[in-house]
Amino acid sequence: METVILGQAEPTADGVLRRPRVQKNVTAAIAMEICADRYPSGTLLPRENDLCAQYNVSRTVIRESLKTLESKGLVRGKPRVGTTVCDKDDWNILDQQVLEWMGPNIANFDLLGCILEARRTVEPMAAELAADRATAQEIADLEKAWQDMRDSEGDIGRFTEADVNFHATLLKASHNQVFRQLSGIIHAGLKYSLQASNEAVETRDEAIAAHGELVEALRMRDRAAARRCSGHLLDLAARDLASALNDSKTR
Repeated sequence: METVILGQAEPTADGVLRRPRVQKNVTAAIAMEICADRYPSGTLLPRENDLCAQYNVSRTVIRESLKTLESKGLVRGKPRVGTTVCDKDDWNILDQQVLEWMGPNIANFDLLGCILEARRTVEPMAAELAADRATAQEIADLEKAWQDMRDSEGDIGRFTEADVNFHATLLKASHNQVFRQLSGIIHAGLKYSLQASNEAVETRDEAIAAHGELVEALRMRDRAAARRCSGHLLDLAARDLASALNDSKTR
């Protein structure tokens, strides 16, 4: 495996050499190796000395990184045994960092369908609450996200970014503290879920129209229409996600 050079001192604007913080980078690098199944569940990670050489960092950095991974359920360290990769069922998948580390490999964890199920439970109610509670600014923010989706002109990355922003804003506009917290927790997972859905269709006209209808329902303070529009959005997402997962299996 290639040696990764992290934490080398770099000159700043004032010419002073400063060593950037490296622990976060090393933690993420090891975690992504685990999530990509380069270190499968039940296997031992390389020894601390080998990890130090691989990432060109001190033993202290490696130990702190392993502690972080252990706190999130990815690994377990035992004296005189080493650090073992935990079973995926033990991972804290509601941790935003863990979802980010899964990244493009998230489809391999059977999480996209679970995220959609969670959204079906939460988003229609959030939309209904938002019809009552959303401020004028929050509705304007939702409309701006919808306009960004509409104006993305075939740029899937830009479309998905606006789509994620729309749904995160919707949860916040519910003014339900639990839903607002969920917005941060599922943000990373939602990104890859929506990316998969958006890539599965040739055009996104249906999704754009449906998001616009939800904005209008919120503007009219129509609770029933807001819930109905949210349900329609999730039906479209389910259809497109099923298509994306089917395509990934046939590749």
